[in-house]
Amino acid sequence: MNLIVNDIRQILRQARSKTYTAINFAMTEAYWHIGRRIVQEEQQGEVRAEYGKQLIRELSKQLAAEFGKGFSEANLKNFRQFYLTFPENEIRYTLRSELTWSHYRLIMRVDNPKARKYYISEAAEQNWSTRTLERNINTLWYERLLMTPDKQAALQHQKAFEKQLPTEFIKDPYVLEFLQLPENMSTSEKELERAIINNLQQFLLELGKGFSFVSRQFRISTETSHFYIDLVFYNYLLKCFVLIDLKIDKLTHQDIGQMDMYVRMFDDLKRGEDDNPTIGIILCTSKDETTVKYSVLKGSEQLFASKYRLILPTEEELRNELDREKQLIFEMKNRADHDD
Repeated sequence: MNLIVNDIRQILRQARSKTYTAINFAMTEAYWHIGRRIVQEEQQGEVRAEYGKQLIRELSKQLAAEFGKGFSEANLKNFRQFYLTFPENEIRYTLRSELTWSHYRLIMRVDNPKARKYYISEAAEQNWSTRTLERNINTLWYERLLMTPDKQAALQHQKAFEKQLPTEFIKDPYVLEFLQLPENMSTSEKELERAIINNLQQFLLELGKGFSFVSRQFRISTETSHFYIDLVFYNYLLKCFVLIDLKIDKLTHQDIGQMDMYVRMFDDLKRGEDDNPTIGIILCTSKDETTVKYSVLKGSEQLFASKYRLILPTEEELRNELDREKQLIFEMKNRADHDD
């Protein structure tokens, strides 16, 4: 009896979930149509701004009386913006049943059309909650993934059946405000590692899609020595291990050499026959592009160095930091081309 009751419970839960999804999708679609109808009506007014205010006010009054508070003036303005953000030639590719109206309210405030498209796709495919989506938008997730022109090209021209590239998964910088560690005080690497383990779910979300945790202080040994890697993950999309070395100071050549050794040893001793080459990421507080240029990081498909921030920067601060990084990369590339 218990078995059949549990089976029926599961059937009903699945049916309710499907019903909720269908209703949510239908209402989101309805909000877009309402927005379109409002814009069409506004375009017939002689004085658009004033007529628009009166129209929204009167619509809210009548619709709220019949359908409830979901038709406030603020919500009607959101419906109007929804239509303006996603016009008729885009909406058929934009509406996703996995996303709620709350998701779209966040996404339609993103100015960059390519970023909007990216957030829609990732939020739907990775099952992002509205809270996760809001954080990722506020921390410029899309821009941090597209730090360099090479990464932009890789992401924009990626096809479903093409091989996933490591550069499509590496951010710079990583934002780790959820660790609740002060950025202006001394923090040891052990404390940083402990904080990451205590907030592993949030750290995995910040790493991005496809990551699963394997181990901390992972030991690899030779005949004479033992070495310990701070954090080891596996990415099922890249089909490879990802080693992370935590640094509380500026990136050095010694850090790069150490990670290069870890990756080579891991490939030799731990990598499976079906695994792709191991990736190593050094997380540091700052880095010098000259150090990067004259090290094995340059041109490597397995080694990366990214900065991390322990506090949530403002959007302006983050954009300024990304712009500085892009300018440094651009200058380094120009000098390299000139030398050639």
